[in-house]
Amino acid sequence: MKSLLHPTRAVALGFLFAIVVGTVLLMLPASHAEGRSAPWLAAFFTAVSAVCVTGLVVVDTGTYWTTFGQSIIMILFQVGGFGMMTAATLLGLMVNRSLRLRTKLITQVETHSLGLGDVSSVARLVLVVTLASELIIAALLTLRLHLAYDLPWREAAWSGLFHAVSAFNNAGFSIHPDSLMRYATDALILLPVMTAIVVGGIGFPVLHDLRFKVRDPRHWSLHTKLTLFGTAALLITGFAAILLFEWTNPKTLGAMPVLDKLLSAAFASVSARTAGFNSIDIGALTHESWALHYFLMFIGGGSAGTAGGVKVGTVAILGLLVIAEIRGHNDSEAFGRRVGPAAQRQAITVLVLGSVMVVLGTLVILRSTNFPTDQVIFEVISAFGTVGLSTGITADLPASGQVMLTLLMYFGRVGTITLAASLVLGERRMPYRYPEEHPIVG
Repeated sequence: MKSLLHPTRAVALGFLFAIVVGTVLLMLPASHAEGRSAPWLAAFFTAVSAVCVTGLVVVDTGTYWTTFGQSIIMILFQVGGFGMMTAATLLGLMVNRSLRLRTKLITQVETHSLGLGDVSSVARLVLVVTLASELIIAALLTLRLHLAYDLPWREAAWSGLFHAVSAFNNAGFSIHPDSLMRYATDALILLPVMTAIVVGGIGFPVLHDLRFKVRDPRHWSLHTKLTLFGTAALLITGFAAILLFEWTNPKTLGAMPVLDKLLSAAFASVSARTAGFNSIDIGALTHESWALHYFLMFIGGGSAGTAGGVKVGTVAILGLLVIAEIRGHNDSEAFGRRVGPAAQRQAITVLVLGSVMVVLGTLVILRSTNFPTDQVIFEVISAFGTVGLSTGITADLPASGQVMLTLLMYFGRVGTITLAASLVLGERRMPYRYPEEHPIVG
């Protein structure tokens, strides 16, 4: 029984419990637009996608579910983004005004905080940043939808809140069947959504660091520096590549004025890293853009944020390792700091296991469907990276393919967290070492 209380298992079981509860609630007649019980697979798939903040759907969120059903979905991706164990810790803080050591350990797994003494401040920051960001973005969207699109205040407020919460949690759910394509030329809609995506996906340890040292970059942690510089590099690269690949594509950016092209390309670059919204038709992208999305979706965002993927820090560590090897250096270094061998091994493990999951998922779905390989790969990486972008085949996959996507979403969201934590918590010194030998590489 004690083994079940291990922090990593608590995180995994917490997400699983939320999925089960969400599935049951979505199967209630009150959740279905026609007043009947939804099929279990549709409810289960939606619940997994919401809790794992992915955004892949097999039914249209805006028409298939009632306002009650949409509210359940919003609560689920709020819970998933906020973090099950972080929420439990905040409840403990409010009730007891103090933290037990066990609760601190469990929360540390979800927040990736750098020390037990940081857990309380990180948990509080999670709450403040989440609520403040969502309310501000919701207010901006509500005003824009009411004043520019003549939506009644009630409808505008609900749409604004739903999309603000979805954006901050990098969930990708929209109550519009075309996601945000109808706002492709509206900067006052897309820019607030992009801001929420970046803030939510950068990672709370980074926000925690910036809170106290925003004017002192020299004293930022190595994790913060790698995440910020890596994120900036990916956003700029994605933006430039999408402009290059889609500039003349008449089905995406080709027919737009220059400024609208720049806006949509920037939004696509931001959203590809696990947000899941789209302002241009993903199914109409060039094959080069699909390949670019594979890369961006697999990497994802910052550790301990609302984004998925193997994380920017993981890839940055591996990049430093490659650079050190090419230069013939024994140590991987950046910003005057050395990356320890344990972090390097953990990064390699996360990347390799993530790649294995993508390959296995692709093979399983290819075996049960006739869709083109590139589209299947796109769906699989989108699910594993908890992105939610789709080329349009999700709803048409057979039941076995949809179940495979739910497994990828769950392991993509929970697996990387528990794996990284298990590697850290499971470290132990061996009382002996075998003689060293160098196998042939390459």
